[in-house]
Amino acid sequence: MRKFLATAVAVTALSTTLGLASASQAAAAPRAPQCAKVMKYFTKDHQRLVRLKNLCKQRPACYTIVVPARPTVNGRLAKGQTKDVRYGTDRGPRALYVKNRAC
Repeated sequence: MRKFLATAVAVTALSTTLGLASASQAAAAPRAPQCAKVMKYFTKDHQRLVRLKNLCKQRPACYTIVVPARPTVNGRLAKGQTKDVRYGTDRGPRALYVKNRAC
């Protein structure tokens, strides 16, 4: 019984340290800069649009517009640019979010 309990405690401690090591590696992974910012979602002439602004003045911003059950829309914004991006019609679903990605 004592051997079993000691083994269980050792396995738990080992799995905890491995979990912390993998979490620190994931946290250290490089992330895309958060430059593309959604200013507003709107509809114009039966087209769904999203107004995006590049908050980074020194680099271009790349983004992905995620819409359920539709192909994703990828794009690029120049330095400091604001742009209205069309991603579908008003009969389709609204975009869930805009994800920043590395260029």
